[in-house]
Amino acid sequence: MVTTTQQRPATRSPRTDDGGRPPRVISFSQKLSKWDIRFSPYLYISPFFIMFAIVGLFPIAYTAVISFMDWDLIRGEGEFIGFDQYIWILTQPHFWTALRNTFSIFLLSSVPQLVLAIFIAAVLDRNIRAKTFWRMAVLVPYVVAPIAVGLIFNAMFADQSGFINGILQSIGIGAIPWHVEPFWSHIAIATMVNYRWMGYNTLILLAAMQAVNRDFYEAATVDGAGPVRQFFSITLPSLKPTLIFVIITATIGGLQIFDEPRVFDQAGRGGSAQQWLTITLYLYDVGWGQWNFGRAAAMAWILFLIIVLIGLVNLVVTRTLVRDEGLRRELSKRQQKQQAKQAQRALKENQA
Repeated sequence: MVTTTQQRPATRSPRTDDGGRPPRVISFSQKLSKWDIRFSPYLYISPFFIMFAIVGLFPIAYTAVISFMDWDLIRGEGEFIGFDQYIWILTQPHFWTALRNTFSIFLLSSVPQLVLAIFIAAVLDRNIRAKTFWRMAVLVPYVVAPIAVGLIFNAMFADQSGFINGILQSIGIGAIPWHVEPFWSHIAIATMVNYRWMGYNTLILLAAMQAVNRDFYEAATVDGAGPVRQFFSITLPSLKPTLIFVIITATIGGLQIFDEPRVFDQAGRGGSAQQWLTITLYLYDVGWGQWNFGRAAAMAWILFLIIVLIGLVNLVVTRTLVRDEGLRRELSKRQQKQQAKQAQRALKENQA
């Protein structure tokens, strides 16, 4: 018995006008999945940018608007007066005194603070006993309230009955007028700033030191390099990105110093002769003491521009140093490769 099979006629898929396949129909769920993959990362990070726009960008822009007006706090409006507020500030002797004091305190606090933070971080990076305890201890001053730190150091640096002057007089040195002379008042305030922020910078630098590959230290030890040589040849070059961050943040914070000079005496006006009057302290006095928010806003914008300018200078200088170091390393690698090739050629010639 022979069975026959009947073949079905091949069904042709519909063709489009241009002879190609028909367009693929994408369902709504597939579109939603594609949108989710494309836009979900932006939705995840959008709360940060929304909050930053509300609490960061909007106050800056609003302050810029107020700085060009003679603002009335009660009516909540003002009259546009152009750059008169800026001209008034730049012609005030108190402003230049405050600017000079701000830079003096900033330099006296940031430079020793950075050096001590690097030194303490290097000590904590070693194998010492109670390592965790000491790492937590250096952060305690950062946790203490700034007002409490100011009151404690104000009592220590009192002119008549202070702890520091008591020690100096006991060893035959005269009392220092901490609240009279500008230089000594800047030293006292810078000491408070260093006490408060040194532990914070120490932990940042310590984390960067622990990220350095330990094989470098082992190779340096084999080559005969001591701890000091390893620190300057391995540790410090590896800390350059972190040092850039620390320097920029220290610059921003140092130029905005307010709490320490505010509580350095009972009046909180920067001294009887503006010995330690800073920009932020003068800004506070103009805004809330004289009730002139237009001038205070203009002063805030001047300080903002100064900080941005110094930050850009720091960024350019540090990037130049890092780029020069990278070029130096690249040249040293090329020289090492050339020396290795020359050594191989000399070895082959000797063998021949």
